[in-house]
Amino acid sequence: MAHTTQRLNPAIHFILFVVFIQSQACSSAQPDLKSQIEDAIRAGTDYAADVLLDENGKSRCEYSILEGRWQDYEPAWHTGQIIYALTRAYEVTGSKGYLRTAQKAGDWWLSLEIKDHPQLKGMVRAIHGAGVDYIVFATVTDGTAGLFRLYDLTGDERYASVPTQAGDWMYAHMWEPNSRMFYDAVDPETGAVMKEWSPFWEEKDAQTLNDVARPNNEGSLYKDIYEYTGDEKYRDIFLEICESLIEKQGSEGIWMDFTPNNKEKGYFHPRFNLWYAESLLEGYDLTQDKRYLDAALKTARFYTRYQKDDGTFYYRNFLDGSVDPYSISGSTVAFAGILWLRLLQYGAGDEFQANIERSLGWILNNRYPQDHPDRNLAGGFPELRTKKKKNGVRLIHRDVGTAFCVRFLCDYYEYAF
Repeated sequence: MAHTTQRLNPAIHFILFVVFIQSQACSSAQPDLKSQIEDAIRAGTDYAADVLLDENGKSRCEYSILEGRWQDYEPAWHTGQIIYALTRAYEVTGSKGYLRTAQKAGDWWLSLEIKDHPQLKGMVRAIHGAGVDYIVFATVTDGTAGLFRLYDLTGDERYASVPTQAGDWMYAHMWEPNSRMFYDAVDPETGAVMKEWSPFWEEKDAQTLNDVARPNNEGSLYKDIYEYTGDEKYRDIFLEICESLIEKQGSEGIWMDFTPNNKEKGYFHPRFNLWYAESLLEGYDLTQDKRYLDAALKTARFYTRYQKDDGTFYYRNFLDGSVDPYSISGSTVAFAGILWLRLLQYGAGDEFQANIERSLGWILNNRYPQDHPDRNLAGGFPELRTKKKKNGVRLIHRDVGTAFCVRFLCDYYEYAF
């Protein structure tokens, strides 16, 4: 894998970080680290703006390295992640171009609003794709996190009102109050909520409630709606989901009962549990209820067991400690770092300092150089999936590595400098 900088000694990074935390003192090595982070933020954000988004502002999603072509995969979700990264980069750099690009992507996202379907009016056509031809709850909610931040920065009501309408529709039609969960999928043609069968478990003849519904708190949509509208009912909905997460969290700190985790095979998805933990921290911000903080800490501690000494996270991880080394997840390196850093800022994360530094070192060292001969990769951050197919192997570069790495670098930069 190509690098743009020499490999930095993790011990030196750690010492610099601790010195900063303890004394806020300047050191001769810090300006160099600061400039490296600034350069990485700009390179990654330029790549997101110029390559990852198409002419309409939609994410190109996944790039087949062997075939040299892009293909859609859950575009509403992927575009939402890029919007989030662009808004963070704008806040750090002040580059108005990043904000304009985020608005273009936001306008594409708003074009998904359903206006003429009698059952789905007010919802958004956020179809998952890749064989799952249904509107998926989490595709909507986690796709909206960047939109509300775009509203905060621009004052354009549309970026908040369209997600709010969708949230209202989903609460009215997809909420299962007894379990405090939301159903996952909606038929985009009929508007029917899939309450007995989920496209994520096609191989299961008999599906249970946990197969068709989840707490679905990714993106903390209802907290964002509450802060936008001031209506207490949204606060109540959000906290009900947080309570559901605490109730359903496993002893190891994650949520193995729900897809895309697979309890039967002992496999857990690298980011899924981090989203739930992030939403619990949003709940902590709202209430100062320490139970939410403690639950997020359990997740954060679990992830330290799977980060390698050089900072690497793999995409496929198993509870027995084994991994699939052929798929490397830069987004997980970054997202775990975001969670650890946030806990550190709360005064509850001193134990994660070394992990944060490993994430920083990995992200700075593992970038496609800006002069990479394949312009579809140049300047981005790795997120690689290797998949065996009947007629060969597919090697996929995904846009989310860049989106999350930019977010982490912005968070680290604001905290450290």
